[in-house]
Amino acid sequence: MTSDADILCIGSVLWDVIGRAPLAMRQGSDVPGRITRLPGGVAMNIAMTLSRFGLTPALLTAVGRDAEGDELIAACAARGLITDTVYRSDDLPTDRYMAVEGANGLIAAIADAHSLESAGAKILTPLSDGTLATPEAPYAGPVALDGNLTIDLLSEIATSPVFAHADLRVAPASPGKAERLRPFLKQGRGTLYVNLEEAGLLCQSSFETSRDAAQGLLERGAARVLVTDGGSAATDGARDGLVSQTPPQVLVTRVTGAGDTFMAAHIAADLRGADPADALHRALEAAAAYVSGKTEI
Repeated sequence: MTSDADILCIGSVLWDVIGRAPLAMRQGSDVPGRITRLPGGVAMNIAMTLSRFGLTPALLTAVGRDAEGDELIAACAARGLITDTVYRSDDLPTDRYMAVEGANGLIAAIADAHSLESAGAKILTPLSDGTLATPEAPYAGPVALDGNLTIDLLSEIATSPVFAHADLRVAPASPGKAERLRPFLKQGRGTLYVNLEEAGLLCQSSFETSRDAAQGLLERGAARVLVTDGGSAATDGARDGLVSQTPPQVLVTRVTGAGDTFMAAHIAADLRGADPADALHRALEAAAAYVSGKTEI
């Protein structure tokens, strides 16, 4: 078995194409700016940030055997990520994400994660073939999981004995995929990382504050939740209580990847034994540094 990994990151690993403009934008805007192409995807962003905090993540995802895929695998390895666990497909292209951001935040984004969805349970093979674990000796470490997987596969993970001993940390990837996390709510499994909008979608309700949202998720069966609300207070909610803190006020220069940075920083602090208040503080500080442009993923 491979034992070098401190944590598994399961989900989307792709190329991010991000257009950023220093001006406020609206539908139809045509303005000067910068366009970047970087390794991205929720699982990748979390893995890169975990690596920056001194952890060694292994990636479980699907990447095509095309030129873009070879380049992406090389970029992952260069960042200290374990890629031997990646499913390489001969007939599926490497996934991509495209977003446009203005001074007023995210204008629009499209996530093309169809290859990851098509690969399905094949990406989990290392958890049963002895690479990372076997059915007789399930993986018992931390797992960062994103909602770019299909609802069927997420439902399977929420109930599978393969993950029975794992410390599951789950994010929906986007509000449009928030409802895919319902199996974890129903089973009372894992720690859910959501924003205020995603919490409302999961609960089929609306909330004014992250504290209200955290309480609502707990009442619906969640074991633990982290709810963020932009520049307003974020809340760590568990069955033994709630902790809320306001993030540092900074000049926002980018938004794509902020939630992934928050989640990774919180996981890193949690795994090192920080109490809930300290872990939340460190996560908010890391996310603020990221959105202000002071740090990269």
